[in-house]
Amino acid sequence: MSTENAPATPGRWWAMATLSMGVALVVMDATVVNVALPVVIEDLGLDASGAQWMNAVYSLVFASLMLTSGRLGDVYGRRRAYSVGLTAFMVASILAGAAWSPAVLIGARFLQGMGAALVLPSTLSTLNAMFTGKERSIAFAIWGSTIGGMAAVGPLVGGWLATDVSWRWAFWLNIPCGLLTLVGIRKHLVETRDPDLPKGTDMLGVPLSALGIGGIVFALIEGQAYGWWLQDSGDLSPVPVSLVLGVILLATFVVVERRRAAAGKVVLIDLGLLRIKSFRFGVVAALVVAMGEFGLLFTLPLLLQGALGYTALGTGVIVLALALGTFLISAATPQLAAKLGQRGVVRLGLSLEALAVGGLAVTLSSSISSWAIAAWLFVYGLGVGLATAQLTSVILVGVPVAESGQASGFQTTVRQLGSALGVAVLGTVLITVLTTSTGDRLDEAGTAAAQRDQAVTIVHQSAGAGIPLLLADPATEAAGQAAADAMIHASKWATGLAAGVLVLGLAATLALPALPADSEGRSTGSRMERAGGRRPTP
Repeated sequence: MSTENAPATPGRWWAMATLSMGVALVVMDATVVNVALPVVIEDLGLDASGAQWMNAVYSLVFASLMLTSGRLGDVYGRRRAYSVGLTAFMVASILAGAAWSPAVLIGARFLQGMGAALVLPSTLSTLNAMFTGKERSIAFAIWGSTIGGMAAVGPLVGGWLATDVSWRWAFWLNIPCGLLTLVGIRKHLVETRDPDLPKGTDMLGVPLSALGIGGIVFALIEGQAYGWWLQDSGDLSPVPVSLVLGVILLATFVVVERRRAAAGKVVLIDLGLLRIKSFRFGVVAALVVAMGEFGLLFTLPLLLQGALGYTALGTGVIVLALALGTFLISAATPQLAAKLGQRGVVRLGLSLEALAVGGLAVTLSSSISSWAIAAWLFVYGLGVGLATAQLTSVILVGVPVAESGQASGFQTTVRQLGSALGVAVLGTVLITVLTTSTGDRLDEAGTAAAQRDQAVTIVHQSAGAGIPLLLADPATEAAGQAAADAMIHASKWATGLAAGVLVLGLAATLALPALPADSEGRSTGSRMERAGGRRPTP
């Protein structure tokens, strides 16, 4: 049934604010601890692998449970799912802020990811049910801008708290904001669900996909700790075993999903959607955008604080340039879409992202100014704003109406998976090159073996956060300077790789088919409206 003339929901803009607040919390929490990472490493004794897991596990769980939790909201009520997910998120935030060991912090981040997986799909489905016509276009624009912008605002908030208060408040801040959101849910949101949803559950899909992705991410993160093939003791490393098992589980997942779909049973992901050219290449672009943004936001603060001498707050202020670019370009996106088409806007956005990250990689040095870094991040933010704003529409353009919900969940899951892979891949490159380069530079300087090994260990285990401590001690100042130079070298490699990945994403958009004439220049909300089909029953 068309939703164009469906009656408007009273108090819907207050509801929009309530939905945006929840989205802001779960998105910001993916990046809020990034600039506080060196402080957390020092406070809890977090090692390099632990630092990556603290970020990656949140996005990994988020991605693994997204489709399942979205279905729970459709069946039992999205307002209820939103409330339960936000409450779980808040409880996990209390635990994360009170963490007394790395294991507790990583475990709390795991629980946060479970809560966030209930929040995000329920907000999108509720928004789609409450708004119609042009108002829906505005609502989706607000929702999309919140996701793009809050990911970049997180580092500023985290930097301020880590510098002037405590990194623990980066998590505890979720409590007052969450309570305010719960009040808004109670007062302004109506319950919606999908009464026509096919019955049944894909019991194998969730563990197969989650364990498969988890095995691959484990291998990427822990390769530097256990060895890519053999451990220091000569025994076989668990890394290749985890990688092979992850691939086998994902291959099994594909077989199971195809057989269930052929039998007409409920599936976690309809892999047949990948036969649609616009969806297939659009999803690749979405994966790349997430990998670049979240990988960059993980590695850049380590460079700024470890090698360039910035405080956590100073790092957050610099990264704020990314958010400013994202927010400012949002006002011009509709006009650009009208002139260039949605496909053209996505390509322009990815081109700006690749240019900015590549430019940052080339110009990084010990003497680079904060203004130069901020300028590259601002250009990068412009690209993120353009690509994110139109990518959802481009992905869904060829998807049949009956498959729109499945497709929306699929592309959102891919974005979260990209976040986890970005942290794992770019983080691993940064730390591996940093460790190797530090050792090489100390060998060239003729540093005593004992002092060299000690410095390399400190740098490796702290992911570079220990460099300022080495520089502050006259006895290790030379080693600290070698490590700082190595960090800049490693960052050039990591950002250069990120730029290369973004170029691949841009290449994927070149394969996108031409959109229908009536689709070009439409907003995300219009596309989602056509794909949304019927209005869920209150």
